[in-house]
Amino acid sequence: MSFDRSKIPAWRPGYRFQYEPAQKGHVLLYPEGMIKLNDSAALIGGLIDGEHSVATIIVELDKQFPGVPELGEDIEQFMEVARAEHWIELA
Repeated sequence: MSFDRSKIPAWRPGYRFQYEPAQKGHVLLYPEGMIKLNDSAALIGGLIDGEHSVATIIVELDKQFPGVPELGEDIEQFMEVARAEHWIELA
């Protein structure tokens, strides 16, 4: 089954994406704890706003990192993991 890039990701209620100086990086805060995101996940997470589609996020990151052949697939994979872990909703 192919990934639907027209879906719009949004952080689930109770989840907050932010930069955490103590962690020296971006984190995802939620009621039970915190997840420290790697640099790639932080770049994707920074574009999740409940308004832009996965396709738009791919275009935006492609502008920042042109010529990365697996970029779209990597972003799809992040979205799949984030949905499976219940960090985001895809509408």
